[in-house]
Amino acid sequence: MRHGARSAAFIMSPALGDTLNFLIVAHHLSLNGWHVDVFGNHAHALAGWFPHLRIAPALAADDARDVLMNYRHAVQMHQDRPLAQVGDWHAGFINLHEVEYAKNSDCMAKRFADFTARRFELDDATISNGMRPPAGLQFRKHAMRVAIHPEASTPDKRWLPERFLELARRLRAGGFQVEFVVEASERSRWEKLAADLPPLRSFASTALLAEWLFESGWFIGNDSGVGHLASSLGVPTLTIFRRRGIAERWRPGFTLGDVVLPSWWVPTAGLKERWWRESISVTRVLSAFRELRSRADRSPEPMHPAQETQGK
Repeated sequence: MRHGARSAAFIMSPALGDTLNFLIVAHHLSLNGWHVDVFGNHAHALAGWFPHLRIAPALAADDARDVLMNYRHAVQMHQDRPLAQVGDWHAGFINLHEVEYAKNSDCMAKRFADFTARRFELDDATISNGMRPPAGLQFRKHAMRVAIHPEASTPDKRWLPERFLELARRLRAGGFQVEFVVEASERSRWEKLAADLPPLRSFASTALLAEWLFESGWFIGNDSGVGHLASSLGVPTLTIFRRRGIAERWRPGFTLGDVVLPSWWVPTAGLKERWWRESISVTRVLSAFRELRSRADRSPEPMHPAQETQGK
């Protein structure tokens, strides 16, 4: 073990939202004098936003054993991914499966902060991953810009495209600057849907996406890693979820945010899963957005990630 008793290697999930929440643990160990190394592609792309952490690309499975045996702890969010069977050969393996699936209503960011405080006896663990903007960026510079992410990793998380377009039209009528953020491979699908599309933004890296979000005023989107990125940057978020249980665990939790859930008049779990999109109207999303803005206006604390104000 080359790095000593207070050393930990963090093996990041390939998912952006998982990465940002998991970095809460790495951040607080680093603050408390641990030797912490992070391995993951999303984290590596955002390394400029985490100058206090040592971050490398994802470990190849063939290299994992040789690298991880240098640390007292090898920490992974999931028990068997992205690396399988690490617990079979690493005596200090830690996974957060029980934390993720615990029976409570806390969001993932709070669960990980509470786990850090409890497991490593750190009284100062808060809902923060230590993300800091590179020089030259202005927080929420475009205060009336609403970044909308109408996509998600799987189709079952996506609200109706036509309603995202109507939401954009109504926000623009209210004086907001609306822009959609989509992957380059997703652009053609949206370009076929309507002639009066908002601007479509695609970014070559997660770091460039972060810069654009950091200077946006608001975020609206489906359950996705982009929402967690906006929240981690301090941008108020409104997230559309298909189920309450998922929303409780996976709502972006770094700063001010809210969720919109399906109407519960839809009977049976099967029909809820099939018709949840139709049960969420544009009017309901706009109403939730107005309430979010009102809460932001009443908030006594600045929503800036450079300030450690987001407590447990």
